[in-house]
Formats: sequence, structure tokens, C-alpha cells
Amino acid sequence: MSDHCDERATMIAAGDLQEFAPRGREQSRRHPSALSLQLRRLQPAPELCSSDGAAGLVGSLREVTIHDRHRESWQLRKGISDVGEEVDYDEELYVASNVVIWSKGSRSQASAMYKAFTVDSPVLQALWCDFTIPQEKLEKAHVSGSEEIVEKCICILQNSCINVHSMEGKDYIAALPFQVANVWPTKYGLLFERSSSSHEVPPSPPREPLPTMFSMLHPLDEITPLVWKSGGVFGSSRVQYVADHTLRIVFLSTDPSIVMTYDTVQSLHTVWALRRVKPEEQSLVLKFPEQGGTPQHMATSSSLTAHLRSLSKGDSPGGSPFQNYSSIHSQSRSSSSPNLQSRSPTISNMAALSRSHSPALGVHSFSGVQRFNFSSSAQSPRRPSVTHSPNSISNDSFLVPETEPIVPELCIDHLWTETVPSMREKNSQASKVFISTDLCGQKFLCFLVESQLQLRCVKFQESNDKSQLIFGSVTNIPAKDASPVEGIDTLLVLEGSGNLVLYSGVVRVGKVFIPGLPAPSLTMSNPMPRPSTPLDSVSTPAKPLNKHLGPLEESVLLSPVPELRDSSKLHDSPYVEDCTFQQLGTFIQALRDPVHNRVTLELSNNTMVRISIPEIATSELVKRCLQGVKAILPKETAVQMLVKWYNAYNAPGGPSYHSEWNLFVTCLMNMMGYNTERLCWTRNLDFEGSLSPVIAPKKARPSEAGSDEDWDYLLSSDYHRNFESHPIAKALRLDPLEVSASKDDFSQSLSLDSSTLLFSHIPAIFFVLHLIYEELKLNSLMGEGLRSLVVLLVQLARDLKLEAYMDYYYRDYPALVKTSRQTCIIDQVQTGFMLHPSFFSAEPPSIFQWLSSCLKGEGVQPYPYLPGICERSKLVVLSVALYILGDESAVLNEASHYLYKITSGQRKQQMEQDDKRCSFKSSTSVSSLAEKLVLWMTSVGFTLRDLESLPFGVALPIRDAIYQCREQPASDWPEAVCLLIGRQDLSKQAWEGSLQKGKSSVGTVLSSDVPSAAESEEDEDGMNDMNEEVMSLIWSEDLRVQEVRRLLQSARPVRVNVVQMPEASDHEYIEEKENRLLQLCQRTMALPVGRGMFTLFSYHPVPTEQLPIPKLNLTGRAPPRNTTVDLNSGNIDVPPNMACWASFHNGVAAGLKIAPASQIDSAWIVYNKPKMAELANEYAGFLMALGLNGHLTKLATLNIHDYLTKGHEMTSIGLLLGVSAAKLGTMDMAITRLLSIHIPALLPPTSTELDVPHNVQVAAVVGIGLVYQGTAHRHTAEVLLAEIGRPPGPEMEYCTDRESYSLASGLALGMVCLGHGSNLIGMSDLNVPEQLYQYMVGGHRRFQAGMHREKHKSPSYQIKEGDTINVDVTCPGATLALAMIYLKTNNRSIADWLKAPDTMYLLDFVKPEFLLLRTLARCLILWDDILPNSKWVNSNVPQIIRENIISLHATELPSSEDLSLETLAQAHVYIIAGACLSLGFRFAGSENLAAFQCLYKYATDFLKCLSAPTASITGHYNLETCLSVLLLALAMVMAGSGNLKVLQLCRFMHKKTGGEMNYGFHLAHHMALGLLFLGGGRYSLSTSNSSIAALLCALYPHFPVHSTDNRYHLQALRHLYVLAAEPRLLTPVDVDSNTPCYALIEVTYKGTQWYGEATEELMAPTLLPELHLLKQIRVKGPRYWELLIDLSKGTTHLQSILSKGGILYVKLRAGQLSYKEDPMGWRSLLAQTVTHRNSEARAFKPEAISAFTSDPALFSFADYFCKPTVNMGQKQEILDLFSSILYECVTQENPEMLPTYIAIDQAVRRLERREMSETFELWQMKLVLEFFSSRSHQERMSRNPTRGLFMNSEFLPVMKCTIDNTLDQWLQAGGDVSLHSYLSGQAPEESQLSMLACFLIYHSVPTPGQLAAGGLEGSRNFSELLLKLRRLRVPVRALLRLAPLLLGNPQAMVL
Repeated sequence: MSDHCDERATMIAAGDLQEFAPRGREQSRRHPSALSLQLRRLQPAPELCSSDGAAGLVGSLREVTIHDRHRESWQLRKGISDVGEEVDYDEELYVASNVVIWSKGSRSQASAMYKAFTVDSPVLQALWCDFTIPQEKLEKAHVSGSEEIVEKCICILQNSCINVHSMEGKDYIAALPFQVANVWPTKYGLLFERSSSSHEVPPSPPREPLPTMFSMLHPLDEITPLVWKSGGVFGSSRVQYVADHTLRIVFLSTDPSIVMTYDTVQSLHTVWALRRVKPEEQSLVLKFPEQGGTPQHMATSSSLTAHLRSLSKGDSPGGSPFQNYSSIHSQSRSSSSPNLQSRSPTISNMAALSRSHSPALGVHSFSGVQRFNFSSSAQSPRRPSVTHSPNSISNDSFLVPETEPIVPELCIDHLWTETVPSMREKNSQASKVFISTDLCGQKFLCFLVESQLQLRCVKFQESNDKSQLIFGSVTNIPAKDASPVEGIDTLLVLEGSGNLVLYSGVVRVGKVFIPGLPAPSLTMSNPMPRPSTPLDSVSTPAKPLNKHLGPLEESVLLSPVPELRDSSKLHDSPYVEDCTFQQLGTFIQALRDPVHNRVTLELSNNTMVRISIPEIATSELVKRCLQGVKAILPKETAVQMLVKWYNAYNAPGGPSYHSEWNLFVTCLMNMMGYNTERLCWTRNLDFEGSLSPVIAPKKARPSEAGSDEDWDYLLSSDYHRNFESHPIAKALRLDPLEVSASKDDFSQSLSLDSSTLLFSHIPAIFFVLHLIYEELKLNSLMGEGLRSLVVLLVQLARDLKLEAYMDYYYRDYPALVKTSRQTCIIDQVQTGFMLHPSFFSAEPPSIFQWLSSCLKGEGVQPYPYLPGICERSKLVVLSVALYILGDESAVLNEASHYLYKITSGQRKQQMEQDDKRCSFKSSTSVSSLAEKLVLWMTSVGFTLRDLESLPFGVALPIRDAIYQCREQPASDWPEAVCLLIGRQDLSKQAWEGSLQKGKSSVGTVLSSDVPSAAESEEDEDGMNDMNEEVMSLIWSEDLRVQEVRRLLQSARPVRVNVVQMPEASDHEYIEEKENRLLQLCQRTMALPVGRGMFTLFSYHPVPTEQLPIPKLNLTGRAPPRNTTVDLNSGNIDVPPNMACWASFHNGVAAGLKIAPASQIDSAWIVYNKPKMAELANEYAGFLMALGLNGHLTKLATLNIHDYLTKGHEMTSIGLLLGVSAAKLGTMDMAITRLLSIHIPALLPPTSTELDVPHNVQVAAVVGIGLVYQGTAHRHTAEVLLAEIGRPPGPEMEYCTDRESYSLASGLALGMVCLGHGSNLIGMSDLNVPEQLYQYMVGGHRRFQAGMHREKHKSPSYQIKEGDTINVDVTCPGATLALAMIYLKTNNRSIADWLKAPDTMYLLDFVKPEFLLLRTLARCLILWDDILPNSKWVNSNVPQIIRENIISLHATELPSSEDLSLETLAQAHVYIIAGACLSLGFRFAGSENLAAFQCLYKYATDFLKCLSAPTASITGHYNLETCLSVLLLALAMVMAGSGNLKVLQLCRFMHKKTGGEMNYGFHLAHHMALGLLFLGGGRYSLSTSNSSIAALLCALYPHFPVHSTDNRYHLQALRHLYVLAAEPRLLTPVDVDSNTPCYALIEVTYKGTQWYGEATEELMAPTLLPELHLLKQIRVKGPRYWELLIDLSKGTTHLQSILSKGGILYVKLRAGQLSYKEDPMGWRSLLAQTVTHRNSEARAFKPEAISAFTSDPALFSFADYFCKPTVNMGQKQEILDLFSSILYECVTQENPEMLPTYIAIDQAVRRLERREMSETFELWQMKLVLEFFSSRSHQERMSRNPTRGLFMNSEFLPVMKCTIDNTLDQWLQAGGDVSLHSYLSGQAPEESQLSMLACFLIYHSVPTPGQLAAGGLEGSRNFSELLLKLRRLRVPVRALLRLAPLLLGNPQAMVL
């Protein structure tokens, strides 16, 4: 039995054993498809017919499931979360027949089925694979950076295809051109192995073998062959396809990206590196190889390609592929190349292949899937048989040129081949391969060769330049099975005997003991074994060990009956017998599914058990120490040390979390050679649970009898010590008992055993532990760990006789250090064996001391640190170096002169490279050190939580930097930086900005909740999705928004108010009412265009519902009885189709509500198609709207075709314009074809004439203009130029509405050449401007050039035009074309053509309306001359009109003979209207005050003129037109602003319905109203060239006479204003409450030729000016934190904010209220202090805090700490202090300093009460004071005296004073004695120890050793002391206190 025990001693207990069954198995039973499949399979079963049918069915079902069981397979992996954080669950892919089930779950989480996939044929393999989408494949240009997007996918391999399902829900199916033997996921995509059949015959001519391995980088990519690059056999390297069918892949890893193959002929394993092909290698493969191709070879290869192509696609891949071809067979290999033997056998056969590597195959080989169909079925008609004659082969070769090559994408490079064994074993293929890391991070490639029962491990590592992997030698471990345990860097080996053994790399760790499974060695040896359970315990004498033995920890042993303690009782329980006997016969057969640290064991009785291998350590402290020790020891020693610790820690029944540290100390000291039994403090360490095997080789059972040592144990216990000091003990006068044993301990010297593992490394380990101790000091949460660690350090320091360290620990922990006194002697001889590492320093490195020296400005040594372990020390050191010393290079590169890196020599190289990765690239915008520091800290991953756990003194410089940055951050800092500096407003902005396009959370923030009552009646008017919240902020004083809704609603009946005259009959009265309604309907029909403007882009539709289109209501109600009036009664004549355009506009208005960012797809657009035919017009409008907001690009081409073939005129118009607007300026070919079909001029002359409706032609022409906008495309321009003057055809075609076609051609031509002016490249021969001029003024028609001459030969039969140009038709188009071509070019010569004529004779020749267009065109060309005043407007009027002018509001007419007054008057108003319209264009969307006043003056003049007696001369119609034009101009200037005066004008015009007011004028007035409230105040107009072109189309100043009038201008074009609208509303949103609010912003304009740089203050939410005019935008204080958006670097940042809803996050400063709550700023906290003018903090009442801050933490603080209670007594003073602290934090804008204030206060109070047991806080106080007196801080303050932490308070000076006083009092009250004894090297008395330590630290007193070295003995006076102590850097204030002691006599103080 004893051997069994010894074995158990080094066993490792595995945790949580549980039954394992794949989760998918249960799920697949429940899966709906399972049953149906089984029933289908059972159909022919005879049992179904038998009498007991039901039972038979059940029986057969059961059989089926058993069969299925053989087919199932599954694999597990560690769970991957979507976001990328650590998750602890397993994911499983389970495959059974046709179903794949993906589930997730773990021990702690319930398992859940995630997805199930069912496919058509049985699944061969299912796997996870990540595909990367390379950057160039993404159309989205806005994805920044070059990072690739990774698609996480599941791949399901079936017989003929592979299905890929991505996590996002995309599905792909890729057909497989060949039978696949295996699929492997790689770093780049999938790798396929073609299954080669065994009986491939070598073809009679030696043919090129086909590739065997293929890759697919993305499911949409082609499957391409893999190539390999051989080291050149003849000196040149070759690249060729992998075509050797003897190579089998056995393993593929993604990181590192390597492939392992097995050569079935040579029986060798080879490792290759897998990478992407380089371009030059691609070309190498595809080129003709130079040597070795006879013509015959050429021919054969081409026949091969032909063969591949001729095989038909439909053949089943069932037959074996290529029976008649083969890869070169093994016999032919040896014969073909005896002379090419090279390094590796595999390479030589490749070389042999290369000779027959034929060019044609190389060039034209695999180009498409169909060429890969290797199915060789006999039916194939042209199957080349082996007996083909050469002739027929060469015939085939003509097929070759059709194929194009497939470019290979992945390449493999040879890395390593195993050595050839002496005896070649067949079939030694590895059955399992994995990569394992050992405990020290060395990597091994392990492969299990089952036939040999061997696990072969090869160590590999990266070369120094990281370019390749270097492999070492092979180590064999005997194994039946093996599996990696990645979580703890080990691997688990199943030995042949059935033992489970844990290895780390190739070092054996120990056996794994599985509770509940018997140890195999026992079960095999005994013929009739007794039940052996883990609870068997062995009785041993109780003497040596009973002191330590606590009760066995049961929780770890998962035994069947945990309650039973004694094994004698075990045998009585029948349950236990059962249990154990059942398990006897079982042993472990195999291991599978390792995930993290869990692995499944397959037992011999077909059950599976999942166990987890325990962690190496759980407590943070032990983990740190292990890491540190591991880093410093040589690798071999380190592994041994870790193995010993692991065995100790994980012994069956090992310790719990709490005592882990104690176990670690014991284990470590034992390994260093200590005898922990004899050392009293380690002896008393308490192990809960059993003994560690390191200490006790055998387990002891507690015996009932006691022994003497028990009493000693009790005496030396802590319990006894506490009891002795208890007051009762004193009261009872109990004599203290001396511990007899401990005296022995002191008397006898304990020596160390120098033969132990770590003895020689003690100094190194001590130093590392000291550094970890310093690191832990920087984390205020690790205080417990520090206290544990310091005890160990003190012991080691004492034994190594390091006085300086002893003193250092004493100063840190005066109370702890005095208790332990026992030393161990280390012989001098032994000391020689110890390795003193080079980095060991006699002075203890101290991080606080280092910082303190920095702050004082003394020189500093580099601080030693351990890479990867002391990261915090590194961070603090570098940040102080940067911020205090101002050394910017500190963080830019390897900061070697502040940090001294400690490594064990061998891994130096690698570490440095790790560091280079995190080197910091500062961005250019960084100005100050503070910003550099903050940016650097975020770049290394420092967060606010880290800052909170830093001790307050160390954190202060960092907090100061943060405070400096918070005031003026840059707007483009990344999110993490903004979080760190506490600017949530900025971080939220950054986060919003980083979201991909799509609906940002803003939409939800600012959505309005309309109360339900209002919804019922307002639901239909189509304006209820507006953002009420923002609009109520913009227009808060009045109800103008409701008024606009009232004016624009067209869904309710109008009120028809007609008074019945006494003489009118009832019938006449009804007719009169209906006539009145007809008038009102003219207005109703014009409303939707305006409504579309008002609701522009305000709604995100729900993809599952149709878009609500409000109905257009053309009925009326007549008061008083509210009777319905209807136009369809037949009493009056109503024009036919009157409402068709109105409903089109209604559809557009509804569609324009949809915001461009909405998620819409083709299906939704089609889903909205109405069922009823009469709604087709609305749907047509809806389509056009979708084009204008960019969604129509998503509509499938098929659907577009469907809509156009219907032949519905309106749908065609809407669709063509919509598609063109969506493809603005792209020259898209598909759309061009679509449009050309509808334009006869763009079709070839011979084409059949299509009967295209005229309006559709017009729409198509404008569409061409939009698609080719700004491209100056020659052919298009030529055709459009000709089309302006298109003559009427002979058969009356093109005769109606010619004007609108000509105008459309002109507008389109203008758009194509937009703004190009005279630089029209390659069009000089077209004479564009001259031709246009001729169209404008008339003249003889030129001979028509071009293809369409034939059509125009014969003149029209109805219209007599002769050969002159009909100016009435061509003038408007030509004029506007000139305006657009020369837009903003300031070309005077062209502008002079457009001047209004200045003689009466010429004036008679021009239509007055055309004068408006000419003036407009001229002003647009002379863009920069436009000035916003009436003088400039009048300057456009010619002299003759000005002299004979009738002022706009004269009363009587002058008479004149030779002048036609009518002509002059009309010309006058039109010219002025044209000038004013150009003014509107020039200042569109600018809200320019001068322009507004000028236009408003003219508008009111026209209004007066209408009612003046002279109106009849000018003509009412003309005046109304001009007034409408002016109203539009006004609305353009004030677009989106909702200006009240313009609104009043619009409302006035809305009310006018009779007389001259026709449909067109109403249209204009309500468009003006819509522009005024564009997009609900969120949008404005832009003045870019493209916008002006769009506005010219939309606001063309000739309005339709009635609702179906398209003669002069197609009504659909009115909606193109959308292309000129741009979002410019900036809405501040309070980041805390997430609601829109007011904020003051300051806008700075760039200087221009008209004005210098100017700033303007606006109260946001407000419309910004056009961005290109601005220099910067600032959110101004004092209420909100300042924020600067600098536009000089580019406007993209601001544009993205505006396009996402214009949300600018702002954050209220502490103590401030928003403008809504406190408009005048009288309630803010600062305002109160100003009014009270008292310095007393008591004026601050804690109740008042709610008015000044919204931070809940501050509320609670005020509640609990600042409110006086009834019986206060002493506490009042503290409460006052807290109130004033709170007040100061709030007013100084740094509430986060509150904890620091309180910590300082508490520390000082503790010192006053003399209760400081550790001096940690005093150090922090010292650092705080030194920071404020440091030079760098003083300089900063002098530059900026008002800002900073602790600035305007007396808090710090008071605290400093208190400390000084307390310490001085202690010194006078007897402290000097203990100080003296300390300095002279004696032990001071115990009661004074803590205060003494405080004094030493605060005054930086040197150690006695340093003083002695300083030679102070002879000093006689103070001046000498000063000189000598200067070297020791003792501050003068300390010296003043030390001098009396050092000099010995007070007189000597006198100099």
C-alpha cells in the first residue's frame, strides 16, 4: 500500500468532474426536422405492417438513433463574444446527419442552443472560420484606416457544395468543383483537399497532375489552387501548384499560420508556412516555364484543359474523379528523376513534376468552376480516352484561348521535415496534432503517432526578426492519447497504462488524480480489488505532524458520499459499494475537446466525463509573485519551480483561496532551503485544508491521543499572544507563560540547505519580490497583499544581512516589522554560491522616493522594473518624467534613461521588441505637456478606474494634467481620452462618430412623443413625425409651428363660406358654393409641395409597415350646417384629371419624410405599392422622393424594369427623375441606357420610333443632366444643344408643350457643363455659347449636324416656322444654360449678352418674362458683384426704363406718345424680380440681414403696387408672378429659419384665393412657406454649384396656370430643391440628461474680400452658416464646458455631426444650471458667492446643492456628511470642514478631488492621534506637498494663476502645519530619545516605533548606515553639518530638528 501513497503525493487533483454528453445531441432530438427524417427512412420497414405497429415503430426508431450515433460528431472551442471581452463558456458545433447545431454554455451558465442549420444532404464536416474582407472590396469609403473587416462564419461541407453562414446573418453557398476530402480553416479563409481516388491510372502521355489543394478566401471568391515555393534545385526557386496526391494535411493552425502534412509514401511529417502569394510569384506560376516543354507536352496540357471544360456540369460527382489520369505514380517518380534528389524527399518529387509542368496548363488552367468539374462519368460525350491519338489531342487545343487563368492566392513555404527514421514504419500518420505552450512560454508542436504510442514534441520559436519560425529537435513522450490544456500552458497525456499525466512542454508535472475514478495502477494489479475510494486514509503516528493538521477540506474531493469521515463506516454503506464497483472496470480510453482548461475523457464503458485541470494560482498576489520569479530565473529552473508549486497547490484536498499565500510562502522558502518547520512565523501559518506534499510526504490522520507539542503549539499561537495582552489577564494578575520551545529556536542557529533548487537564486528572487512590493504600493486595493509580502521580505532581508532594506521595511510598516526577530544564518561559504545578479542594488529601490526626488528636482537614477509585471511602476515613472521633468522624449521611444529593465539575460531581445509596439505616436494637435500625458496614458490603456486605485499622492500630478486638459480639449480626440479627462460630452460624441452609418442613438434621443389625444385628429395630415422637442427650443416664444401645420394641411375638408343672396335660387346657390370650392381646391392641390419641404427627412419608417400617405381631400364643408360640398355632383364643369399632379406631389411629400439614414431595402419599396389603381400617381411621387433621398439605388433593376413596362406615365416620370437624382453626377452607364430609351435623340437613327409620352421625354432629358452633372461630357452636351432647338416633326410629333422640352434640354445642358465656363475641353468646335446666344435672340437656323438630319428634312405640316429659330420656344432654356455654364465665373463678355436692351425698339422684341430670366442669368454669372442693397438691384434696370419709370406705387399715369408705357412697366417689374431672385440665390440659406431687408422692401412695394390704380398697366398677372418670385427669394435667404415677417407674408398670400390667384401662384407661395421651415428648421440651402442648378429647376419663375399645366415647365421638377438642402442645425444635447438644451456658441468666420475675420455669438440650437465660410466653432462658457471645433483642418468632423442629426453633446459645469431653468444666470452657485461677498464657507448650506449640480454622488455626500444632526458635540467641526470641502470642489470644477481631500484630512487626524501603524499615507501627504512646491508646478501657476487644484483654499497649508506641529510635539515629548537611539544604531523602545517611522519618512532622514558613512562624528557646529548632509540631500527643516541630536550639545547650534 505504501507505494500507492507515495504516488499520490505528487498527484494533481482535477476539479469538477461531470458527465459529458454533447449538448447538440439532446437538441437534435428535439429539433423539428429529426422526426420527419427518421420516419421517411423507416418507410420500408416490415414492422410497420405488423400487428403491434406502435411498438414496432418505437423499436425501429430506437435502432435509427443508434445508427445515427455513429454518424454524429462535434467539436468545442472557447466562447467568443461579439464585443471581444473575456467570456468563460464553451461553444459546440454538433453534426448529426443533415443537421448542424451550434450551442453555447458552461458549468456556470446554462447551455443554450444558439443556431441550428439543416441542409439537404448529409453534412460531411462543420467548422468555424473567420473570413477577412480586404479593404478594396468594400465600397464604403468612409471606413477609416486599413484594418480588414473580419466575418465570423460557420462552414458546413456537403457532398457537392459548402454552405457558409456568418454571424451577421449572411448566407453563402459555394459549389464545389471536385470531391473534397477535408476542409481546414486558415487565417485567410478555407483550404480544401481534393480527395484523390486510389486507382488513378497514369495516362499514356505523361500528363500534368491536377492540383490537390485549393483555397477559398471568401465564399464569394473563386476556389483557387494552392502553390508551393521550392528552394531552387538548380539555384533558382520555382513556384508551382501543389499537385502531389501523396501529401495529406494533418494539421493547420492560424496563429502561427502553419500547415503540417504527411507524405504517405515517405511516411514523414512536414511543416509548411502558409501565407498569401506575392504578386511576382503569381506571375511566375502563370508564365510559360522556360525549360522542358516538348510540343507534345504543350498539346497534352491543352487537352487537359479542354477535358476539364468539356465535362458537363450536370454529371454527378459520384464516380471516382479522373480514373484515367493520375498524379505521377510512385514508380514513375523514381524513374523520372534519379538525379534530382535534394534535401527533402517531398521537394524532389515536386522537382520531378516541374519538368512536365506544361505552359498551357500554367497559363490557361483553372479559370472557373465549370473547368474544375472533375466528375468523370462515361456519358460525357467528348471524354478523351487514354488511347487518343496525338492528332485529336491537338485539335482540342483550339479550345484553350477561351479560358482565362485563375490566380492562386495562398502559398506554402517549407519549414521543417522530421528526420528519416532508420526503419520506415508505414502508416505512422499523426492522428492528432496541436500546439502547446509550456509554463515559461516556449512553444511546442506536438503530434501523436498512435501506431507508435508516441507523442512527438518539436520546440519552435520565432526568429529574431520575426520573419520565420525556427524548429528544434524532437522529443518523444510515450502516450496513448494527448490533449493540450491551453488555460494553464500544459498538456495532458494518457499513458499506455491508463494513467493521466500532466506535462508542461516536455517536463513531467505529475499524475492527475480524478476524484471518483480509481487510480488505474490499483485496479489492474489486484485480481479482486477492494473498493478503493479517494477517502482512504492511512493512519500514521500522530507525533510529528499534528500541529498543522486541520480537518480535511471536503469541498475539493468530489466523492460520492462527502459526509462520511471514517473509512470503517464506508463499508457499511451499500450505495458506496455500488458506486465503486461499477467504476472498477472503467478506464480512460481517449481525450477529446480541450477548451481552455477543460477536457473530456472517453471511458471504456462508452461514457464521457469532463474534468477541468486546476489553475496555477487564483490569488492576485501569488500570481504576481510567480510571474516575477518566473521572469528572473533561467527557463529550466523556472519550469521546475512552477512544477513543484503546481503539485503543492493542487494536491488532492489542496488549500482554499485564503491560505494560498501561506502555502506559497512555505513552498517557496522550502525551495530556497529554509526549514519552514523550525521558523516560527512560517510554522504558525495557517493552512486550511490538508498539508501540502512539499512539507509532508505522507498524509497523517489526527490521532485521538495528544502529545506535548500540542501545548507548545498553543503557547506560541497568535491566540495565546492576544489573550496575554487582554485586560482581563492583567486584572487577574496571570503571569505570562514563556514558551520553552521558542527559546531553543533563538539559541540554535537555523541554517539553510544550499542544495535546494532556488538557493543560489535567493538574492534575485528577493529583489524581484521587492519590486513587486513596490508595484503593489501603487494599487490602493492591494493593501492586504502588501502586509503579507512584507513579512517574507523582512525575513529574507535579515538573512541576507541587508541593513538598508531592513530599515526601509521598518519605515514602511513599523508595527509589523518589530514582531518577527528570528534569523537564519547563512554560512560565508554558502554565500559564495549565491548568484548576485547585476541589477541587485544595495539601496532599496523605492517608487515613492523616486517620485519625491523628481518633484524636488534632484537627479534620479533609472528605476528598475520588470517588463509585464511592474507595468504600473513603469506608467507612473514615465508619466512623472513627462509631466514634471518635462521630458517629452520619455514616452516617445524606449525610455531607457528613466527605467532600467530587469530580465534574465536570455530573453532580452524579445522584450525590447514587445515594447516597441506600444511606443506612442503623438498626434500633431498636441500642444502642452498635459495633453501629451493624457494622450499617452490612454494609448497605453490607462483608465479612470486605474486612476482611482492609485494612491492619492501619486495620482495628483496625473489629476493635475487631466484638470488642465479638461478646460480646453480638442474636439477630435478619441473617445478614451475624453473619458479619462471626464468630458462625457466629448466621449459620447466620439462614440457616436465611430458608429457605422445607420440610425444612431440620436434618433431615439430626440424623438418626440405626441400625446395620444392629438394623434387621432392630426394623424392624417402627414406632419406628426416632426421633432417637437427641438422645434420647441428653436421657436420657443410662439406657436408658429402649429400655424404652419394649419396652413399646409391638405387632409381635412376646406371651409366654403358663401352667403346666399336673396335673389339667388337654391340651385344657383349650390353652383356658387361648388365654384367657390373649385377655387379653394386650386390652393389645396398646391399645398403638398410645401408640406414636403416642411417635413423633409423627419421620419424613420418601420420596415414592417407601409408608409402612411395622407389623403388629399378635395371636398368642402359649408357653414352653418356643415353640409358637405363635393365637386363630383355634376353641377359644374370640373377639368378632367384635375388632381393627378396634386396626388403625385402628395406622394413625393410623403416619401421625402423618410430620412436618408433609414434602413430601407428593395422589398420594402415594392411592398408600399398600392393595390388600388387611383393611388398610382401617389406611388409615382413616392418613388421620385425615394430617389431624392438616395434610397432608390437599393431598388432592384428587375423592379425598375417592371415599373417602366407598365407604361404608366406618372410612374415613369417619378422613377426616371428619382433614379437620376440618386446617381447625381456619376455617369452611371446602366442609368444612361435606361434614360436613353426615352429620348429619341439619343437612340440610333435607324431604331424603331418608340411612342414615349412627352412628359416622360422631358423627365428623361433632365435625368441625363443630373446623371452627367458637372462632367462636361461631349456627346451628351452636343445632343442636348441640338435638342434645345428641336423643330416640330412633320406628323405633329413634338408639337405640344415644346417649350418645356426645350427648357429641359437647356437645363440639362447647363448641368452637364455646370460652372465650366470657357474651359469646356474639346468642345470648341460646338460653339456652345454662340449657339445658345442664337437660340436666345433668334436668327436663321443653322444646318443641323449630326445623325438626326434625316428626321428634320421635311418641315412640319401644321406649324409654319420657316428656317428661323422660334425664340419663344428656345429662349428660356438657352438663357438658363448660359447662366449655368458660366455660373460664378464673372465672365463679363457673356454677361453683356444678357443685358436688358436699352432702346424702346429692342425692348419690344423681348418678352418681358424673358427679361427676368436674362437678368437672373446675368447676375448669376457675375456672382461676386451681387450686393444686398436696393441700389444694386436698381442698377440692373436699363437707363430708358429708369428715366421714364412710373414708380411702383404712383397714383396717376404720365402720358407719352412715342413710348409704350405698358412695355416699360412690365419690363421694369420683371427685371427687378430677376435681380431679386439672383439675390436670393446668392444669399440662400445665409439669413443675411441686409439681403433680407432689401428683399422685404421690394416685396412690400409689389404688394402695394397690386392695389394701386396703376396695376392695370403692368397687369395683375405679371405683378403676382413677380411677387411670388420675391417671396421665394425671401424664403431662400431665410431658409429653415422660420422668420416671422416672411411667415406673415406667406399667410397673407395663403388667404387670397379669388381673382388672378391660380394654382401656380399658390404653389409658389406654399413653396416659400415650406422653404422657410425647411425640414422643420433642421435644413438650410447650400450655394454650391450643384445646389444652384437644382434650385433653378425647382424655382423656375414661370408657374403653371392650372393643376395639369406642364407646358412651360414640368411640375415634377419642383421637387429638385431637395438636392440643394443640407443639414445645418446644431443642437446641443445635455450629456447627463440626454435632452436638447440651449448653449451659447461662438462662430468665427474666415476673412473674405467683403469682410475681415469676424466672430458672432449664437444661442444654439441654431442653423450654422455654410461650413466653408467658417474658421471655428466654440461652445462658450460659463455654463457649459468649453469645446472647440476647428474647421481649418477640414469640415468632415462637423459634417458628420450635422448629418447624424446635428447633435453636439455638451456638459454642464458643476454648480451651473441650464438656460431653461435659469435664463438670466442668477441662481448659479458662483452668482451667490458674488452677491454674499463673504469668505466664510458656512454660507454654503448643503441643502442648496441640488440647485448647482446633477451629480447623485455629490447629493448623497451632502446628505450624509454635511447635514447637522441634533446632538452634534464634537462633530460640528468635521461637518463644517466637509461642507467647505464640498463647496470648494464644486466651485473649482473638480468634484473628483473630494476623496483626495477627505483622505488627506483623515491621514492628518490619524497622525494627530498617533495611530499610524503604517506610514503609507504620510508618504502620500509628502508627495502632495512636494508636488505643489515643485518647480514645474510653480511655472505652470505663474502662467495661469487662476486654474489648478487646491488653488484658492487654505486647506493644504493648514494640513502641512498640523503635521509639522504633531511631529515636533512628539519630538519634544520624548521622541528625541528614541530618535537618538535609532541614529546611533540601538533599538528604540517599542511604543515609539510608529511615530519614529513617521518622523523619519516625513523629514527624509538618512539611515544610520548612511550617516555613519557621511563621517558626521567630528562635526562641531551646524555649518559643518549642513555641508556634510547636503550630499545626503537632507532638507534644511529636517536638519534643524536633527542638529541638536547629532551635535550632542545645544550650544553648538550657534554658528
